[in-house]
Amino acid sequence: MTGKVEDAGRKKAVRRTVAACLGVTFGMVGAAYAAVPLYDLFCRVTGFGGTPMIGTAEAGTVLDETVRVRFDANVSRSLPWSFSAEVPVIEARIGETKTVFYRVASEASGPTKGMATFNVTPENAGQYFVKLDCFCFTENVLEGGEVMDSAVVFYVDPAIVDDPAFASLRTITLSYTYFPARDGEPITTSALDSGAIAR
Repeated sequence: MTGKVEDAGRKKAVRRTVAACLGVTFGMVGAAYAAVPLYDLFCRVTGFGGTPMIGTAEAGTVLDETVRVRFDANVSRSLPWSFSAEVPVIEARIGETKTVFYRVASEASGPTKGMATFNVTPENAGQYFVKLDCFCFTENVLEGGEVMDSAVVFYVDPAIVDDPAFASLRTITLSYTYFPARDGEPITTSALDSGAIAR
């Protein structure tokens, strides 16, 4: 009888071990799938990694201090488009809402899909660069020769003047890169693309 109790105890322990291993495995798979959207959310909330904050309202306070904002436009070599900012550089008062236009034109003979990704440099300035409207992460289809103008509406958060790390900051760069798109996602893999070229 003792042998049967020991066998039952071992079977129960094995079942618990298998269940724990399966739980850990499924948990890791779930974490792997959730990592990218969670990291993206973290970056958007904190401005980490040069990701601009996404705002819903204007700053409310406009300061006399200004910052130079540079607009960079790039296109993946595998996308036959040209892309440029309406103006390459502006002086913006801190807290002032500004609108800048970018122009993209298809150089292809037929329809092509593209999607813009972005970042801000210096990276830690992303937490103070607030975009109210943007064309990034929107799949665009351009017919051959078609031209499209898109706006980005933004301000630099007045809180930047209270951060000693930015006491000498004079220029913030907003950089966009257009990549080919498929199924609502930019295709940025090195297998497809050997790099981006400035336009």
